[in-house]
Amino acid sequence: GSGGFRKRKHDNFPHGQRREEKENVNPPSALMTSFKSFQLELDTRHDKYERLVKLSRDITIESKRTIFLLHRFTSAPNGEEILNESEVKLDAVRRKIKQVAQELIGEDMYQFHRAISPGLQEYVEAVSFQYFIKTRSLISVEEINKQLIFTAEDREETTNMTSNSHDKQSPTWSLKVTPVDYLLGVADLTGELMRLCISSVGNGDIDTPFELSQFLRQIYDGFTFIGNTGPYEVSKKLYTLKQSLAKVENACYTLKVRGSEIPKHMLADVFSTKTELIDQEEGLP
Repeated sequence: GSGGFRKRKHDNFPHGQRREEKENVNPPSALMTSFKSFQLELDTRHDKYERLVKLSRDITIESKRTIFLLHRFTSAPNGEEILNESEVKLDAVRRKIKQVAQELIGEDMYQFHRAISPGLQEYVEAVSFQYFIKTRSLISVEEINKQLIFTAEDREETTNMTSNSHDKQSPTWSLKVTPVDYLLGVADLTGELMRLCISSVGNGDIDTPFELSQFLRQIYDGFTFIGNTGPYEVSKKLYTLKQSLAKVENACYTLKVRGSEIPKHMLADVFSTKTELIDQEEGLP
C-alpha cells in the first residue's frame, strides 16, 4: 500500500549468494593482490624478527651465567673444573647462535642486526673473559668468528623437511660478529676484569691486579685511537672503561704503597672503601 517500503528485486536471494555475485562482479584487482603479498612478506619478516629477539635474550642470559661462573675461578680450589664447566655453557650458547644462523639463511643479517646485537655482545664478553683467564690476552674477532662456523653435521634435523634445497648449498654456514659488536663486547669485558681485580685482592693475590692494570691500559689506548670517529655506542662506553681502569690502577697503587703494612685479609676492605670514594667523587651510582 501507499507509504510502505518497496521490496528490492534481489531480496529474494540469500545473503551469501548476493556476496558471491558481488565478488564475481568485482574480482580482486592487481593492486589488492600486490598488497596482500606485501602483507604476507611483512608478517613473515616480523615473526622472524621476534624469534631472533627471543634467541638473543636466551644467548644473553646464558652468557651472563657463564660470566658469573668464571668469577669463581679465583676462589675455586680447582680452576680447571670451572673452565671446563664454562666451556660446556659456551657450547650451549653456540647452539643458540646456530639457531640464529639458521634463521638468517638467505637473509641480509643487517636487516635483523638490532634483534641479535645484544646477545652477540654478551657472548663476546663471555668468550673474551674466558680467553683472558686462560691466556692473559685478548681474543680477536677472527678467532671468535671461527667458533661460529657450523658444518652440515651440526645442523639440527627438522621433521617437516620436504626439500633438500638447503643440502645442495654450501656444507657450512656461519654467523659473523660485526666489528661494532666486538668492540662493545670488549668494552663490557673491562668491567668484568675490574671485578676480577677486586676478587683477586680479596683472595690475597697481589700479582693479578698489576697484570690487569697493564692489560686495561692497552685496551683503553686502543679505544682512544677510535675516538669520536667510531659508533656512538663505542664512545659512550669509553667513559665506563676509563672508570674501570682508574679503579684497577687505584688498587695497584694501594698494593704498592701500603701492601706491606696492611694484612692481606684487609686489603679487599681498603680497596672497596677507596672504590666507593671514587664513585662518590665522580657522581656514579
